[in-house]
Amino acid sequence: MTDPSTGTAEPGQFSLLPLDPLLQKAIADQGYTRMTPIQAKAIPIVLSGRDVMGAAQTGTGKTAAFSLPLLQKMLRHQNASMSPARHPVRALVLAPTRELADQVANNVKAYARHTQLRVACVFGGIDMKPQEAELKAGVEVLIATPGRLLDHIQAKNCNLNQVEYVVLDEADRMLDIGFLPDLQRILSYLPKQRQTLLFSATFSPEIKKLAQSYLQNPELVEVARPNATATTVEQRFYSVDDDDKRRAVRQLLRERAITQAIVFVNSKLGAARLARSLERDGLKTTALHGDKSQDERLKALDAFKRGEVELLVATDVAARGLDIADLPAVFNFDIPFNAEDYVHRIGRTGRAGASGLAMSFVSRSDQRLVAELEKLLKKKIEIEPLDLEDDRPRRPRRRDDEDTPAAAALRDVAPPRHVPSRAAPNDPIFSKPYEPPAAANEPPAWERERSAAPVPSPKSLSAYIRPKRKVATLLGGTGGKKPTP
Repeated sequence: MTDPSTGTAEPGQFSLLPLDPLLQKAIADQGYTRMTPIQAKAIPIVLSGRDVMGAAQTGTGKTAAFSLPLLQKMLRHQNASMSPARHPVRALVLAPTRELADQVANNVKAYARHTQLRVACVFGGIDMKPQEAELKAGVEVLIATPGRLLDHIQAKNCNLNQVEYVVLDEADRMLDIGFLPDLQRILSYLPKQRQTLLFSATFSPEIKKLAQSYLQNPELVEVARPNATATTVEQRFYSVDDDDKRRAVRQLLRERAITQAIVFVNSKLGAARLARSLERDGLKTTALHGDKSQDERLKALDAFKRGEVELLVATDVAARGLDIADLPAVFNFDIPFNAEDYVHRIGRTGRAGASGLAMSFVSRSDQRLVAELEKLLKKKIEIEPLDLEDDRPRRPRRRDDEDTPAAAALRDVAPPRHVPSRAAPNDPIFSKPYEPPAAANEPPAWERERSAAPVPSPKSLSAYIRPKRKVATLLGGTGGKKPTP
Protein backbone atom coordinates (compact mmCIF):
# COMPACT_ATOMS: atom_id res chain seq x y z
CA MET A 1 0.00 0.00 0.00
CA THR A 2 1.61 3.25 -1.08
CA ASP A 3 1.83 6.31 1.13
CA PRO A 4 -0.85 8.96 0.64
CA SER A 5 0.09 12.17 -1.00
CA THR A 6 0.70 14.94 1.47
CA GLY A 7 0.05 17.94 -0.73
CA THR A 8 -3.27 19.79 -0.65
CA ALA A 9 -3.43 21.03 -4.21
CA GLU A 10 -6.30 23.22 -5.29
CA PRO A 11 -8.98 21.15 -7.04
CA GLY A 12 -8.75 21.60 -10.80
CA GLN A 13 -11.26 22.06 -13.55
CA PHE A 14 -13.22 19.12 -14.96
CA SER A 15 -12.48 20.42 -18.42
CA LEU A 16 -8.78 19.62 -17.91
CA LEU A 17 -9.44 15.91 -17.36
CA PRO A 18 -8.84 13.49 -20.27
CA LEU A 19 -12.51 12.56 -20.52
CA ASP A 20 -14.60 11.90 -23.61
CA PRO A 21 -16.72 14.84 -24.87
CA LEU A 22 -19.86 12.78 -24.13
CA LEU A 23 -18.89 12.65 -20.45
CA GLN A 24 -17.82 16.30 -20.45
CA LYS A 25 -21.25 17.22 -21.77
CA ALA A 26 -22.94 15.25 -18.97
CA ILE A 27 -20.70 16.97 -16.40
CA ALA A 28 -21.69 20.36 -17.79
CA ASP A 29 -25.36 19.34 -17.62
CA GLN A 30 -24.92 18.69 -13.88
CA GLY A 31 -23.41 22.14 -13.39
CA TYR A 32 -20.03 20.84 -12.26
CA THR A 33 -17.02 23.06 -12.97
CA ARG A 34 -14.37 22.42 -10.32
CA MET A 35 -13.47 19.07 -8.81
CA THR A 36 -13.67 18.34 -5.10
CA PRO A 37 -10.43 17.22 -3.39
CA ILE A 38 -11.36 13.52 -3.51
CA GLN A 39 -12.22 13.80 -7.21
CA ALA A 40 -9.01 15.65 -8.05
CA LYS A 41 -6.90 12.96 -6.39
CA ALA A 42 -8.85 9.79 -7.23
CA ILE A 43 -9.86 10.29 -10.89
CA PRO A 44 -6.30 10.32 -12.33
CA ILE A 45 -5.36 7.24 -10.29
CA VAL A 46 -8.45 5.30 -11.42
CA LEU A 47 -7.78 6.27 -15.04
CA SER A 48 -4.27 4.84 -14.68
CA GLY A 49 -5.70 1.43 -13.73
CA ARG A 50 -4.52 1.30 -10.09
CA ASP A 51 -6.59 -0.05 -7.21
CA VAL A 52 -7.74 2.73 -4.90
CA MET A 53 -8.53 2.88 -1.20
CA GLY A 54 -10.25 6.23 -0.73
CA ALA A 55 -11.14 7.93 2.55
CA ALA A 56 -13.48 10.92 2.46
CA GLN A 57 -16.55 12.07 4.32
CA THR A 58 -19.99 11.66 2.84
CA GLY A 59 -21.10 14.47 0.58
CA THR A 60 -17.66 15.13 -0.91
CA GLY A 61 -18.32 13.70 -4.37
CA LYS A 62 -17.10 10.11 -4.03
CA THR A 63 -19.64 8.83 -6.59
CA ALA A 64 -18.26 11.02 -9.38
CA ALA A 65 -14.72 10.20 -8.25
CA PHE A 66 -15.11 6.54 -9.21
CA SER A 67 -17.94 6.55 -11.78
CA LEU A 68 -16.54 9.11 -14.25
CA PRO A 69 -13.18 7.37 -14.81
CA LEU A 70 -14.84 3.94 -15.01
CA LEU A 71 -17.32 5.18 -17.62
CA GLN A 72 -14.41 6.64 -19.57
CA LYS A 73 -12.63 3.27 -19.57
CA MET A 74 -15.81 1.41 -20.60
CA LEU A 75 -16.62 3.63 -23.57
CA ARG A 76 -14.67 1.26 -25.80
CA HIS A 77 -17.36 -1.36 -25.11
CA GLN A 78 -20.41 0.79 -25.93
CA ASN A 79 -22.53 -0.39 -28.86
CA ALA A 80 -26.06 -0.04 -30.19
CA SER A 81 -26.70 -3.78 -30.46
CA MET A 82 -29.94 -5.15 -29.01
CA SER A 83 -28.33 -8.49 -28.18
CA PRO A 84 -27.87 -9.05 -24.44
CA ALA A 85 -24.61 -10.85 -25.18
CA ARG A 86 -23.14 -7.55 -26.41
CA HIS A 87 -23.93 -5.88 -23.06
CA PRO A 88 -22.33 -7.97 -20.29
CA VAL A 89 -21.72 -6.56 -16.83
CA ARG A 90 -18.39 -4.72 -16.95
CA ALA A 91 -18.57 -2.69 -13.72
CA LEU A 92 -20.11 -3.76 -10.41
CA VAL A 93 -20.85 -1.24 -7.62
CA LEU A 94 -21.86 -2.67 -4.23
CA ALA A 95 -23.66 -0.45 -1.69
CA PRO A 96 -24.88 -1.31 1.83
CA THR A 97 -28.41 0.14 1.69
CA ARG A 98 -31.22 0.52 -0.81
CA GLU A 99 -31.18 4.29 -0.51
CA LEU A 100 -27.47 4.54 -1.25
CA ALA A 101 -27.73 2.12 -4.19
CA ASP A 102 -30.60 4.12 -5.69
CA GLN A 103 -28.71 7.40 -5.19
CA VAL A 104 -25.54 6.07 -6.83
CA ALA A 105 -27.56 4.66 -9.73
CA ASN A 106 -29.24 8.01 -10.37
CA ASN A 107 -25.85 9.75 -10.48
CA VAL A 108 -24.26 7.16 -12.78
CA LYS A 109 -27.24 7.30 -15.14
CA ALA A 110 -26.89 11.08 -15.29
CA TYR A 111 -23.19 10.79 -16.18
CA ALA A 112 -23.84 8.12 -18.83
CA ARG A 113 -26.92 9.69 -20.37
CA HIS A 114 -25.17 10.70 -23.62
CA THR A 115 -23.46 7.33 -24.07
CA GLN A 116 -24.83 3.92 -25.07
CA LEU A 117 -23.75 2.27 -21.83
CA ARG A 118 -26.61 0.68 -19.89
CA VAL A 119 -26.98 1.15 -16.14
CA ALA A 120 -29.18 -0.94 -13.80
CA CYS A 121 -29.84 -0.96 -10.07
CA VAL A 122 -31.08 -3.95 -8.04
CA PHE A 123 -31.97 -3.98 -4.33
CA GLY A 124 -34.33 -5.81 -2.02
CA GLY A 125 -37.78 -4.91 -0.80
CA ILE A 126 -39.43 -4.90 -4.25
CA ASP A 127 -40.39 -7.49 -6.85
CA MET A 128 -37.53 -9.23 -8.63
CA LYS A 129 -39.36 -9.65 -11.96
CA PRO A 130 -38.71 -6.15 -13.39
CA GLN A 131 -35.09 -6.37 -12.25
CA GLU A 132 -34.77 -9.80 -13.86
CA ALA A 133 -36.04 -8.47 -17.21
CA GLU A 134 -33.59 -5.55 -17.08
CA LEU A 135 -30.64 -7.78 -16.25
CA LYS A 136 -31.41 -10.30 -18.97
CA ALA A 137 -31.60 -7.48 -21.52
CA GLY A 138 -27.96 -6.69 -20.75
CA VAL A 139 -26.28 -3.94 -18.68
CA GLU A 140 -22.72 -2.68 -18.50
CA VAL A 141 -22.89 -1.00 -15.07
CA LEU A 142 -24.68 -2.80 -12.25
CA ILE A 143 -25.30 -1.13 -8.87
CA ALA A 144 -26.60 -3.55 -6.24
CA THR A 145 -26.97 -4.40 -2.58
CA PRO A 146 -25.22 -7.67 -1.66
CA GLY A 147 -28.29 -9.63 -0.61
CA ARG A 148 -30.38 -8.97 -3.71
CA LEU A 149 -27.39 -9.51 -6.00
CA LEU A 150 -26.89 -13.00 -4.54
CA ASP A 151 -30.58 -13.70 -5.18
CA HIS A 152 -30.13 -12.84 -8.86
CA ILE A 153 -26.92 -14.86 -9.09
CA GLN A 154 -28.65 -17.93 -7.67
CA ALA A 155 -31.56 -17.39 -10.09
CA LYS A 156 -29.01 -17.16 -12.94
CA ASN A 157 -30.28 -13.73 -13.96
CA CYS A 158 -26.81 -12.22 -14.33
CA ASN A 159 -23.32 -13.39 -15.20
CA LEU A 160 -20.33 -11.72 -13.57
CA ASN A 161 -17.48 -13.51 -15.37
CA GLN A 162 -16.69 -10.45 -17.51
CA VAL A 163 -16.55 -7.87 -14.73
CA GLU A 164 -13.49 -5.63 -15.07
CA TYR A 165 -14.16 -3.04 -12.33
CA VAL A 166 -15.50 -3.47 -8.80
CA VAL A 167 -16.42 -0.64 -6.40
CA LEU A 168 -17.12 -1.20 -2.69
CA ASP A 169 -18.93 1.97 -1.64
CA GLU A 170 -19.32 2.69 2.09
CA ALA A 171 -17.44 -0.52 2.85
CA ASP A 172 -17.39 0.14 6.60
CA ARG A 173 -21.16 0.21 6.70
CA MET A 174 -21.36 -3.11 4.83
CA LEU A 175 -19.17 -4.69 7.48
CA ASP A 176 -21.26 -3.13 10.28
CA ILE A 177 -24.44 -4.61 8.83
CA GLY A 178 -22.79 -8.03 8.56
CA PHE A 179 -22.33 -8.25 4.79
CA LEU A 180 -18.78 -9.63 4.95
CA PRO A 181 -19.81 -13.26 4.12
CA ASP A 182 -21.97 -11.99 1.24
CA LEU A 183 -19.11 -9.84 -0.04
CA GLN A 184 -16.77 -12.81 0.03
CA ARG A 185 -19.26 -14.93 -1.92
CA ILE A 186 -19.82 -12.21 -4.53
CA LEU A 187 -16.11 -11.53 -5.01
CA SER A 188 -15.54 -15.26 -5.52
CA TYR A 189 -17.71 -15.11 -8.67
CA LEU A 190 -15.57 -12.34 -10.21
CA PRO A 191 -12.45 -12.70 -12.38
CA LYS A 192 -9.14 -12.46 -10.54
CA GLN A 193 -7.87 -9.83 -12.96
CA ARG A 194 -9.89 -6.72 -12.17
CA GLN A 195 -9.57 -3.19 -10.83
CA THR A 196 -11.00 -2.80 -7.33
CA LEU A 197 -11.92 0.49 -5.68
CA LEU A 198 -12.83 0.78 -2.00
CA PHE A 199 -14.34 3.97 -0.62
CA SER A 200 -15.23 4.58 3.00
CA ALA A 201 -15.72 7.50 5.37
CA THR A 202 -14.03 5.63 8.23
CA PHE A 203 -11.05 3.28 8.28
CA SER A 204 -11.32 0.55 10.89
CA PRO A 205 -8.93 -2.39 11.27
CA GLU A 206 -11.54 -4.60 9.58
CA ILE A 207 -11.57 -2.31 6.53
CA LYS A 208 -7.80 -2.45 6.24
CA LYS A 209 -7.90 -6.23 6.49
CA LEU A 210 -10.53 -6.36 3.74
CA ALA A 211 -8.38 -4.14 1.54
CA GLN A 212 -5.34 -6.36 2.05
CA SER A 213 -7.39 -9.41 1.00
CA TYR A 214 -9.00 -8.10 -2.18
CA LEU A 215 -7.00 -5.06 -3.37
CA GLN A 216 -3.66 -5.33 -5.13
CA ASN A 217 -1.15 -2.69 -3.98
CA PRO A 218 -3.84 -0.01 -3.65
CA GLU A 219 -3.17 3.69 -3.77
CA LEU A 220 -4.34 5.32 -0.54
CA VAL A 221 -6.23 8.54 -1.22
CA GLU A 222 -7.09 10.67 1.81
CA VAL A 223 -8.48 14.18 1.74
CA ALA A 224 -8.99 14.41 5.50
CA ARG A 225 -7.99 12.63 8.66
CA PRO A 226 -9.77 9.25 8.93
CA ASN A 227 -13.00 9.34 10.96
CA ALA A 228 -13.02 13.15 10.78
CA THR A 229 -16.24 15.13 10.37
CA ALA A 230 -16.80 17.70 7.66
CA THR A 231 -15.50 21.15 8.54
CA THR A 232 -18.56 22.78 6.96
CA VAL A 233 -20.88 21.34 9.65
CA GLU A 234 -21.39 23.22 12.93
CA GLN A 235 -21.71 20.68 15.74
CA ARG A 236 -23.60 21.48 18.96
CA PHE A 237 -24.22 19.18 21.93
CA TYR A 238 -27.00 19.99 24.42
CA SER A 239 -27.70 18.46 27.81
CA VAL A 240 -31.36 17.42 27.65
CA ASP A 241 -33.33 14.88 29.69
CA ASP A 242 -35.08 12.13 27.77
CA ASP A 243 -38.54 13.51 28.59
CA ASP A 244 -37.61 16.99 27.30
CA LYS A 245 -36.04 16.06 23.96
CA ARG A 246 -39.24 16.60 21.98
CA ARG A 247 -39.65 20.10 23.42
CA ALA A 248 -36.01 20.77 22.61
CA VAL A 249 -36.58 19.88 18.94
CA ARG A 250 -39.54 22.26 18.71
CA GLN A 251 -37.68 25.09 20.47
CA LEU A 252 -34.53 24.81 18.33
CA LEU A 253 -36.61 24.71 15.16
CA ARG A 254 -38.25 28.00 16.19
CA GLU A 255 -35.12 29.75 17.46
CA ARG A 256 -32.96 28.91 14.44
CA ALA A 257 -35.78 29.20 11.86
CA ILE A 258 -35.04 25.72 10.48
CA THR A 259 -37.42 24.73 7.70
CA GLN A 260 -36.30 21.11 7.21
CA ALA A 261 -34.27 18.61 9.22
CA ILE A 262 -33.59 14.92 9.70
CA VAL A 263 -34.07 13.60 13.25
CA PHE A 264 -32.03 10.46 13.93
CA VAL A 265 -33.06 7.90 16.55
CA ASN A 266 -31.64 4.52 17.51
CA SER A 267 -34.67 2.24 17.13
CA LYS A 268 -37.45 1.62 14.64
CA LEU A 269 -40.12 1.75 17.36
CA GLY A 270 -38.71 5.03 18.65
CA ALA A 271 -38.79 6.52 15.14
CA ALA A 272 -42.46 5.61 14.65
CA ARG A 273 -43.50 6.97 18.07
CA LEU A 274 -41.55 10.20 17.72
CA ALA A 275 -42.95 10.84 14.24
CA ARG A 276 -46.52 10.46 15.55
CA SER A 277 -45.81 12.77 18.51
CA LEU A 278 -44.28 15.51 16.34
CA GLU A 279 -47.19 15.19 13.92
CA ARG A 280 -49.58 15.82 16.82
CA ASP A 281 -47.51 18.91 17.69
CA GLY A 282 -48.36 20.38 14.29
CA LEU A 283 -45.15 19.54 12.42
CA LYS A 284 -45.32 17.77 9.06
CA THR A 285 -43.40 14.62 9.89
CA THR A 286 -42.78 11.21 8.37
CA ALA A 287 -40.78 8.19 9.55
CA LEU A 288 -38.13 6.22 7.67
CA HIS A 289 -36.95 2.90 9.09
CA GLY A 290 -36.35 -0.71 8.17
CA ASP A 291 -39.88 -1.96 8.93
CA LYS A 292 -41.36 0.16 6.15
CA SER A 293 -41.67 -1.33 2.68
CA GLN A 294 -39.45 -0.08 -0.09
CA ASP A 295 -42.37 1.72 -1.70
CA GLU A 296 -43.19 3.54 1.56
CA ARG A 297 -39.55 4.51 2.03
CA LEU A 298 -39.26 5.88 -1.49
CA LYS A 299 -42.49 7.88 -1.09
CA ALA A 300 -41.30 9.32 2.24
CA LEU A 301 -37.97 10.37 0.71
CA ASP A 302 -39.66 11.88 -2.32
CA ALA A 303 -42.05 13.92 -0.15
CA PHE A 304 -39.13 15.15 1.96
CA LYS A 305 -37.07 16.14 -1.08
CA ARG A 306 -40.02 18.06 -2.55
CA GLY A 307 -40.41 20.02 0.68
CA GLU A 308 -43.84 18.57 1.55
CA VAL A 309 -42.45 17.20 4.85
CA GLU A 310 -40.63 19.30 7.44
CA LEU A 311 -39.08 16.56 9.59
CA LEU A 312 -37.84 13.12 8.58
CA VAL A 313 -37.48 10.88 11.64
CA ALA A 314 -35.08 8.13 10.65
CA THR A 315 -32.91 5.34 11.95
CA ASP A 316 -29.37 4.81 10.70
CA VAL A 317 -30.79 3.11 7.60
CA ALA A 318 -31.07 6.65 6.21
CA ALA A 319 -27.62 7.80 7.32
CA ARG A 320 -26.10 6.52 4.08
CA GLY A 321 -27.17 7.40 0.58
CA LEU A 322 -29.44 10.37 1.29
CA ASP A 323 -28.35 13.27 -0.89
CA ILE A 324 -30.75 16.12 -0.15
CA ALA A 325 -29.73 19.46 -1.56
CA ASP A 326 -29.22 22.28 0.95
CA LEU A 327 -30.45 20.34 3.99
CA PRO A 328 -29.96 22.92 6.77
CA ALA A 329 -29.75 20.70 9.85
CA VAL A 330 -29.83 17.27 11.43
CA PHE A 331 -30.79 16.28 14.99
CA ASN A 332 -29.27 13.40 16.90
CA PHE A 333 -32.29 12.72 19.09
CA ASP A 334 -30.35 9.70 20.39
CA ILE A 335 -26.56 9.44 20.50
CA PRO A 336 -25.71 6.54 18.13
CA PHE A 337 -24.60 3.23 19.65
CA ASN A 338 -21.83 3.01 17.05
CA ALA A 339 -19.64 6.11 17.19
CA GLU A 340 -18.80 5.89 13.48
CA ASP A 341 -22.49 6.32 12.63
CA TYR A 342 -22.25 9.87 14.00
CA VAL A 343 -19.91 10.81 11.14
CA HIS A 344 -22.42 9.53 8.58
CA ARG A 345 -25.44 11.08 10.31
CA ILE A 346 -24.09 14.61 10.29
CA GLY A 347 -22.80 14.05 6.75
CA ARG A 348 -26.39 14.49 5.52
CA THR A 349 -25.97 18.24 5.98
CA GLY A 350 -23.17 20.51 4.83
CA ARG A 351 -22.79 18.61 1.56
CA ALA A 352 -20.86 19.79 -1.50
CA GLY A 353 -19.23 22.65 0.41
CA ALA A 354 -22.45 24.10 1.84
CA SER A 355 -22.76 24.94 5.53
CA GLY A 356 -24.80 22.77 7.87
CA LEU A 357 -25.82 22.36 11.51
CA ALA A 358 -25.78 19.18 13.61
CA MET A 359 -27.44 19.25 17.05
CA SER A 360 -27.12 16.32 19.44
CA PHE A 361 -29.08 15.72 22.66
CA VAL A 362 -27.10 14.16 25.51
CA SER A 363 -28.87 12.67 28.53
CA ARG A 364 -27.39 11.27 31.73
CA SER A 365 -27.35 7.72 30.34
CA ASP A 366 -25.26 8.75 27.30
CA GLN A 367 -21.94 9.31 29.06
CA ARG A 368 -20.37 6.10 27.76
CA LEU A 369 -21.49 6.79 24.18
CA VAL A 370 -20.13 10.34 24.38
CA ALA A 371 -16.78 9.00 25.61
CA GLU A 372 -16.60 6.64 22.62
CA LEU A 373 -17.46 9.54 20.33
CA GLU A 374 -14.66 11.67 21.82
CA LYS A 375 -12.25 8.79 21.28
CA LEU A 376 -13.24 8.52 17.63
CA LEU A 377 -13.14 12.26 16.91
CA LYS A 378 -10.01 12.76 19.02
CA LYS A 379 -11.35 15.88 20.69
CA LYS A 380 -13.22 16.95 23.80
CA ILE A 381 -16.96 17.44 23.36
CA GLU A 382 -18.39 20.54 25.02
CA ILE A 383 -21.94 19.88 26.26
CA GLU A 384 -24.05 23.03 26.63
CA PRO A 385 -27.11 23.49 28.85
CA LEU A 386 -30.35 24.22 27.03
CA ASP A 387 -32.92 26.43 28.76
CA LEU A 388 -36.27 25.10 27.64
CA GLU A 389 -39.31 27.30 27.40
CA ASP A 390 -42.54 26.01 28.90
CA ASP A 391 -44.56 25.76 25.69
CA ARG A 392 -46.95 23.11 26.95
CA PRO A 393 -50.62 24.04 26.47
CA ARG A 394 -52.40 25.11 29.64
CA ARG A 395 -56.01 24.38 30.61
CA PRO A 396 -58.18 27.49 30.21
CA ARG A 397 -59.79 28.80 33.41
CA ARG A 398 -63.47 28.09 33.90
CA ARG A 399 -65.97 30.91 34.13
CA ASP A 400 -66.78 30.18 37.76
CA ASP A 401 -63.04 30.44 38.57
CA GLU A 402 -62.75 33.95 37.15
CA ASP A 403 -62.03 36.62 39.75
CA THR A 404 -64.91 38.92 38.87
CA PRO A 405 -66.14 41.60 41.34
CA ALA A 406 -69.43 39.77 41.78
CA ALA A 407 -67.65 36.51 42.59
CA ALA A 408 -65.35 38.28 45.07
CA ALA A 409 -68.31 40.00 46.79
CA LEU A 410 -70.16 36.69 47.00
CA ARG A 411 -67.14 35.03 48.60
CA ASP A 412 -66.94 37.84 51.20
CA VAL A 413 -70.66 37.76 52.10
CA ALA A 414 -71.48 34.08 52.02
CA PRO A 415 -70.79 32.31 55.34
CA PRO A 416 -68.52 29.32 55.29
CA ARG A 417 -70.29 26.10 54.60
CA HIS A 418 -70.46 23.59 57.47
CA VAL A 419 -69.88 20.07 56.35
CA PRO A 420 -71.22 17.65 58.98
CA SER A 421 -68.87 14.89 59.93
CA ARG A 422 -69.91 11.34 59.18
CA ALA A 423 -70.99 9.47 62.29
CA ALA A 424 -68.89 6.47 63.21
CA PRO A 425 -70.72 3.12 63.04
CA ASN A 426 -72.06 1.97 66.45
CA ASP A 427 -71.28 -1.70 67.07
CA PRO A 428 -71.93 -2.89 70.67
CA ILE A 429 -69.26 -5.58 70.38
CA PHE A 430 -66.56 -2.93 69.86
CA SER A 431 -68.05 0.09 71.67
CA LYS A 432 -69.16 -1.50 74.99
CA PRO A 433 -66.62 -2.43 77.67
CA TYR A 434 -66.07 -6.04 78.58
CA GLU A 435 -68.66 -7.43 81.01
CA PRO A 436 -67.80 -10.73 82.67
CA PRO A 437 -70.72 -13.19 82.85
CA ALA A 438 -72.56 -13.33 86.21
CA ALA A 439 -72.51 -17.09 86.33
CA ALA A 440 -70.19 -19.66 84.87
CA ASN A 441 -72.99 -21.32 82.91
CA GLU A 442 -74.37 -18.06 81.59
CA PRO A 443 -74.13 -17.88 77.78
CA PRO A 444 -72.28 -14.98 76.17
CA ALA A 445 -74.04 -11.76 75.27
CA TRP A 446 -74.42 -12.53 71.58
CA GLU A 447 -76.05 -15.86 72.42
CA ARG A 448 -78.45 -14.08 74.77
CA GLU A 449 -79.34 -11.57 72.05
CA ARG A 450 -79.90 -14.42 69.62
CA SER A 451 -82.16 -16.25 72.10
CA ALA A 452 -84.07 -13.03 72.82
CA ALA A 453 -84.80 -12.49 69.15
CA PRO A 454 -88.25 -13.66 68.06
CA VAL A 455 -88.17 -17.16 66.62
CA PRO A 456 -90.28 -17.56 63.50
CA SER A 457 -93.05 -20.02 63.93
CA PRO A 458 -92.71 -23.35 62.23
CA LYS A 459 -95.88 -22.69 60.34
CA SER A 460 -94.18 -19.92 58.40
CA LEU A 461 -91.58 -22.35 57.07
CA SER A 462 -92.20 -24.26 53.94
CA ALA A 463 -92.86 -27.95 54.21
CA TYR A 464 -89.91 -28.58 51.94
CA ILE A 465 -87.40 -26.75 54.19
CA ARG A 466 -85.94 -28.79 56.99
CA PRO A 467 -85.30 -26.91 60.27
CA LYS A 468 -81.71 -26.26 61.30
CA ARG A 469 -80.15 -28.70 63.71
CA LYS A 470 -77.54 -27.85 66.28
CA VAL A 471 -74.25 -29.63 65.74
CA ALA A 472 -71.35 -29.95 68.12
CA THR A 473 -68.45 -27.57 67.59
CA LEU A 474 -64.86 -28.71 67.28
CA LEU A 475 -63.82 -28.13 70.89
CA GLY A 476 -67.15 -28.02 72.69
CA GLY A 477 -70.67 -29.29 72.46
CA THR A 478 -74.28 -28.26 72.54
CA GLY A 479 -74.44 -28.37 76.31
CA GLY A 480 -76.32 -31.69 76.35
CA LYS A 481 -75.13 -35.18 77.30
CA LYS A 482 -71.68 -36.08 76.08
CA PRO A 483 -71.60 -38.80 73.46
CA THR A 484 -70.38 -42.17 74.64
CA PRO A 485 -67.18 -43.41 73.08
